Amino acid sequence: MEFHHETGRVYVLGEDGSVLAQVTFPEAAGRADINHTFVDPSLRGQGVAGRLMEEAVSRLRAEGRKARATCSYAVKWFGEHPEHADLLK
Repeated sequence: MEFHHETGRVYVLGEDGSVLAQVTFPEAAGRADINHTFVDPSLRGQGVAGRLMEEAVSRLRAEGRKARATCSYAVKWFGEHPEHADLLK
């Protein structure tokens, strides 16, 4: 699976160019706001959402950015991955 990166977004495309999965984290009030996670039903149950979050966290760390999680999945993911809690401070 190939992850694509843009400013404030990590996503996966289908063969037809449609977005099959994505996490968005636009800049808001000086921090990235992880505000949306989407995974197409054809990919659910395969850990894709978690891998999207890992990609987003890696990108934010590389850019030296802090974040807040307003997406319910992101809130849950950070709760399950306390090793990344410093990113939210």
